[in-house]
Amino acid sequence: MISGPRSIVLFSCLLLALSGAAFAVSRLYTPERTVDLTPPAAYVGAPVPAQADPGTQARRTQLVDEGWLRRTSRATGIPSPALRAYADAQLSGVGGCDVGWTTLAGIGWIESQHGTLGGRTLDAEGRSSSAILGPALDGSGDFAAIRSTAASRAWHGDATWEHAVGPMQFLRSSWEPWAADGDRDGSIDPHDLDDAAATAARYLCAGGRDLARGDGWASAVLSYNHSDEYVAAVHAAASAYAERAAGRRAG
Repeated sequence: MISGPRSIVLFSCLLLALSGAAFAVSRLYTPERTVDLTPPAAYVGAPVPAQADPGTQARRTQLVDEGWLRRTSRATGIPSPALRAYADAQLSGVGGCDVGWTTLAGIGWIESQHGTLGGRTLDAEGRSSSAILGPALDGSGDFAAIRSTAASRAWHGDATWEHAVGPMQFLRSSWEPWAADGDRDGSIDPHDLDDAAATAARYLCAGGRDLARGDGWASAVLSYNHSDEYVAAVHAAASAYAERAAGRRAG
C-alpha cells in the first residue's frame, strides 16, 4: 500500500497523464457533441468553521474551515491556497448554482496544475511565482484565430493574437462579464486564484445551468472548453479529488 507524500506524487502523475493532452488544446474549438457525464459524486462539500478562531483562521476573509483545508490539501495534493480558492468559491455561492470545489479543482488542475505549471510555486495569496500565459490563438494547429484587442493587449502584451491568462486561463472577453472578487480584497485579478476560481464558478453557472444534473454539468464544463476530451479529463480529475478527500483511493 502506498501512502503519504509518495501517494500524492503518484496521484499527481496519474492526473497529469490523464489530462495533459487536454491542457495543450485550445479553449475555443468548434462545439462538439455534449457528453452526459454524472457530476463528480458526493463532492465532499467544504465546511464553514464552527466559529471564528483567530488562532487558526489563516485569512480574515476565508470561508472554509482551516482544519478541513489542511487535511484535504494533504489528502488530495492540492496546494492549500488553491484548495481554499475552490472551496471558498463553492461556499460563497458566488456562482449562483451548486458548483462543487472538486469541479473547480478539476479545471484548475488541467488548466495550470493549480497555478504550479512549469515549476511555478503558489504563494499564500493564491498567486503564481510567475504569470501564466496561454499560447497565441493564431489559427495554427487546433487553435482558433483570434485577434487581440487594445484591452486584451494590456493583459498579455501581444499586439496581434489573443492569449488566455492566469491559473484558470481566461480570455479577457470571457473574464469581464463574470469577473468576481473571490477574496474580497477590493481587487479583481485573473492572476489571483481566489478571483479566478470565483469567476470560473460564475461562468460555469451562467444561464441557469444546473450542475447537479449530468447534462447540466457536462454542458457547463463544455462551455469552458469545447472538447469532449476536456470534459472527460475534468470529470476524471474532479472525481479523483472527491474520492481522496473522502478517504477512498482513486482508480
